[in-house]
Amino acid sequence: MTRPSKTLDIVALGEAMVEFNQRPQSNANDPPLYLQGFGGDTSNAAIAAARAGARVAYLSRLGADRWGDRLVDLWQHENVDTTPVLRDAQAPTGMYFVSHDAQGHHFSYARAGSAASRMQPQDLGHWQAAIASSQWLHLSGITLAISGSACDTALAAIEHARSVGTSVALDSNLRLSLWPLARARACIRHAASLCDLFLPSLEDMTALTGLTQAQDIIGWSHAQGAALVVLKLGADGALASDGQTQRTLPGHRVQAVDATGAGDCFAGNLLARLSAGESLWDAAAYANAAAALSVQGYGAVSPLPRHGAVLDLLMKAHAP
Repeated sequence: MTRPSKTLDIVALGEAMVEFNQRPQSNANDPPLYLQGFGGDTSNAAIAAARAGARVAYLSRLGADRWGDRLVDLWQHENVDTTPVLRDAQAPTGMYFVSHDAQGHHFSYARAGSAASRMQPQDLGHWQAAIASSQWLHLSGITLAISGSACDTALAAIEHARSVGTSVALDSNLRLSLWPLARARACIRHAASLCDLFLPSLEDMTALTGLTQAQDIIGWSHAQGAALVVLKLGADGALASDGQTQRTLPGHRVQAVDATGAGDCFAGNLLARLSAGESLWDAAAYANAAAALSVQGYGAVSPLPRHGAVLDLLMKAHAP
């Protein structure tokens, strides 16, 4: 069988949503104010990759509503191909709220019954060509969590990607507000066994496996079948492994104001640079710098850096 040429670098599968992100206030007694934006982990990653120069498409369902229209406008403005996006007149586009306190950022979702949660394996018929023409299929634990049918759809997409020579990247992105821990463990472990690149976080993996040491998590991830693993360590950077060699990428010291979407920024930039032919080590160093830039602004999308800004930070980091 002749496989199609790879005219795309990345196709991302999941749910995009409307975001309302709490802004800082001088008086703690005032009612909270929220900045309206957009989010959704794989959508954030897709935009991050496009800003890094990758050829990207998004696979999802949106409501046939005003918010869905605005998300399509956003992707088109960011050079993300929206051709595969399906519109659902029977369900809304999902949304979420982000609040901030001394313990970090917290999410509240209004996504039950959303258009994306109504994804079905039959939708794959609309997406097969895009997956086959891409170097990477990117999805996450949230893609698996939003509904049983979405999980089935994601696993079917992974199987199709493997059959047509498209590599699979999985971000753990554990959200226990979306599903029980036991199901999350089973589904994420199964998906990890089918991926080529696994992107866990230390916090996620401690909850999923009970492991607390980075080396043990790397070993667990390779044991599931992932050839490449990049463990995200937040402000401490990342640990990358190809199964033979490991490299630690120290975090960049920046003034962080909002970590929303930082892991998604890391994933999108990592995949963009891998698609461009960079080594795992160089791609991870680039993604590490991009994520550091992303936490210096509010919201999931607005702070995502462009290529020049990432190069500037890398040059400063290596300056004598």
